[in-house]
This record gives sequence, C-alpha cells and structure tokens, in this order.
Amino acid sequence: MASFQKSIKEYRKQLEQGAIQEAYRGLMDYMMSLRTHFMKKYPDAVEPGSIYYGYMDMTYFSVFPKSLKERKLKVPIVFLHEEFRFEVWLSGVNRRIQDECWKLIQESKWRKYKLVSQEGPLVDSILEDILVDNPDFSDLDALTRQIEQGTIKFIQDIEKFLSKR
Repeated sequence: MASFQKSIKEYRKQLEQGAIQEAYRGLMDYMMSLRTHFMKKYPDAVEPGSIYYGYMDMTYFSVFPKSLKERKLKVPIVFLHEEFRFEVWLSGVNRRIQDECWKLIQESKWRKYKLVSQEGPLVDSILEDILVDNPDFSDLDALTRQIEQGTIKFIQDIEKFLSKR
C-alpha cells in the first residue's frame, strides 16, 4: 500500500484534472434523484432523512416498506464505489434485530439472496443482492427503472418469506 503522503499527492493530481469532482457530484445528484423517485412513487415507504454519502466506499439511502418496518427492518439501496455497482440490502434498525432476522433466515435455509456473515463489528446487512453491476449512467431513466424493479422484487421476495414465519 502506498504511503499516505504518496496517496495524497496522487489524490491532488487527480483533483487538479477535475474529472473526479464532476463524476462524484453527478453520482451524488443521481442518488438524490433516485431517492426522490422512490419518495414520490412510494411515499409511505421512504422516510425523510439524509443520504449517507460515505467515504467514497458506499453511498446509500433506505426504503422502509410498511411490512418490513413493522419488523424493524429496512432496505438500503447502495452504490458501492470500488465495486462500481448498485446493490439492495436487507438490514435491521439495530444489531439485535439484525441478528434475530439473520438467525431466522439461516435456520430456514432460504438462500434466494446472499446471506451475509454476521461476524465482525461493522456488518451492515443481512441479505444482499446486486441490482446493477457496472451501471451505464448515459440513460438515467433506464438505470432508475432497473434499480426500482430489482428493489421491488427483492422486497416482495422478503415479504413472502417473512409472511410464512
């Protein structure tokens, strides 16, 4: 790994070229518009709150479908910067809820989506699914439709699974 000073020099060099700022600003604007899209289309499922911008590792906002909110679960829509993809996650509102839901899924052997290991202090999800790998930002409407459709299917599958428990 490069030294901090070397990394800072490279960071500054990249900033001087200007593309990073433009791309990052565009990505954050898109995340805000995606959240607004969900708020307008599903007003009972998206609560006012901020987008988590992260440290250029991940950026996300959460959707709270009523059936999942009653179980203290939420559905983050996440952009992973390094992996360069959109994912949808199932998360608990706290660690206890997350652990309980994880155990329920683990014991059921339901494996429609990736069950995340709960070992370690910084586990943010229970289930994960890739919505769009290497997204094309040249058609934002099509990208939004793809993210929305995948998110809705993910939510419906989880609701169906939980309705039997």
